[in-house]
Amino acid sequence: MPERTGSAAGRPDATAALVLADGSIFWGEGLGASGIATGEVCFNTAMTGYQEITTDPSYAGQIITFTFPHIGNVGANEEDVEAMTPAAAGIILRAPVSAASNFRASRPFDAWLRAQGLVGASGVDTRALTRLIRDGGPQTGTLCHAPDGRFDVAALLAEARAWPGLAGMDLAKTVSCTQSYAWSETRWQLGAEHDCQREPRYSVVAVDYGIKRNILRCLASAGCGVRVVPATASAADVLAHQPDGIFLSNGPGDPAATGTYAVPTVRALLESGRPLFGICLGHQILALALGATTFKMQRGHRGANHPVKDLDTGRVEITSQNHGFAVDAVTLPRGATATHVSLFDGSLEGLRLEDRPVFSVQYHPEASPGPQDSHHLFERFVRLMAQRG
Repeated sequence: MPERTGSAAGRPDATAALVLADGSIFWGEGLGASGIATGEVCFNTAMTGYQEITTDPSYAGQIITFTFPHIGNVGANEEDVEAMTPAAAGIILRAPVSAASNFRASRPFDAWLRAQGLVGASGVDTRALTRLIRDGGPQTGTLCHAPDGRFDVAALLAEARAWPGLAGMDLAKTVSCTQSYAWSETRWQLGAEHDCQREPRYSVVAVDYGIKRNILRCLASAGCGVRVVPATASAADVLAHQPDGIFLSNGPGDPAATGTYAVPTVRALLESGRPLFGICLGHQILALALGATTFKMQRGHRGANHPVKDLDTGRVEITSQNHGFAVDAVTLPRGATATHVSLFDGSLEGLRLEDRPVFSVQYHPEASPGPQDSHHLFERFVRLMAQRG
């Protein structure tokens, strides 16, 4: 359980401390890089894919608590990353990182964390921390890895309390690419590794608000040649590539904070009549462009076991999710129809437009990690481009 004291007397061997803004302190053993990281402390319930989770740009500004206790057992490699530079602030584990045991591992997870400059802690009571977040909502915290075991708890508490929180914070621009580039790599397959899309049938422009690589791989595998553009690209920049379709990516931060650049661009792109597909933050920005509103969730959805119901078919898909904001379904304008809902809390998980080839989902159909129940959405996007001709 957390302490509310400035002393490490209960853990004289501690080399890591997580200090929450409410005064709670969780002691542990440091791993990864030494140093200090501050952000919103969240939890992820996925049992696999810790390297993909850690490199998901949507975790910018967040300290990830893994509820699954055994992390690091398959090591780390250079292929299972969703971005070259992790955007997460830090990670928290229950058990120490075990020795790597996997034929694809190129180095231990702890060594990979150090190379990435990621601060971590193990030996933390993650069950107590998860309950605190579950019952009390998002927590701001400062994580410190101090190999010498010396902590200025008062300073760590002050830093945690000074952090402004994710509400109102625009992080998409901080994780987006800064210049346009082409993508052709397809999804990983055992034996074939990553191949390339050499004969694309359709041209897609993907707006990068913090895009995961596996989204790009899924688009390429579906027959698309992809051009990635920065989050700040204008509608004219996007349309200059004469795309058959437009993709709006996932990303971190408050969607409403993108209102000065992303929302006006998407509003203009809707007038082009081209098929448009949004995921996660892209879904939220699309909703804002339509006139709906978003809100900060009490707990957020982060894991690989989230049931979502398709309201058109009645089918339930198990999905991978990572978001702390959501679209308020009651604010959707006429002509925008809710298509998917969460079976955990009833929140909006998807929408479509009745008069245009436009749809979006809150969850992550590309998975990585997680179930692949929703990969068919990429084919749906391709069908819309085929129908437009």
